[in-house]
Amino acid sequence: MVTIDDFAAGLAAIPPEQFTHEGVLEYLRANPVDPATLNPYAWFCGEKYTRNLILRTPLFQLIAICWEVGQVSSIHNHRGQRCWMAIAYGKVQVQNFRLVQCDPAAQTCELEPTSRYLIDASTPGEVDPEEPIHLVANPAAFGSRAVTLHIYSLPFDVCEVYDMKNKRYADVKLTNASEFGVAMPGFNLEQAALS
Repeated sequence: MVTIDDFAAGLAAIPPEQFTHEGVLEYLRANPVDPATLNPYAWFCGEKYTRNLILRTPLFQLIAICWEVGQVSSIHNHRGQRCWMAIAYGKVQVQNFRLVQCDPAAQTCELEPTSRYLIDASTPGEVDPEEPIHLVANPAAFGSRAVTLHIYSLPFDVCEVYDMKNKRYADVKLTNASEFGVAMPGFNLEQAALS
């Protein structure tokens, strides 16, 4: 296992031409992160999962996302940017969706669920560029908090969020609960000690 600082430094050392689908997945498989070293970024919130920025470069951003038991993301995409996910603590489930139809002028859409898979400590994953709409969940049945490490390339600050019931979608600005280990104002946060 490596520390989160060594993990981030190793990611930053990957040349842009090697920052590929398989290159980053192989890096994630070879460098599991020691959960105890994530404590500066382990900010949880009872109302929603938290995004905790660890590193941002022109090529990528590294974010720890902290999930209380039962928390689920919105259905969303990453605006064409690549995303890899690894588990530092617990496990999560990813549900993919296929865009059946979309009317950008009216901001309406229709989705249907497709594949579902688990991400655990030994199985990092990547958002499928051919089917990038998904949600991430820490189901209550898993019985544990979770911390996922997300690598986004290129960095982005807005994504599309989908409302499957009302068949609509909209742009949503992303906010971080903490940046570089410092809590941001406006969140009801609890810092956890992971082991």
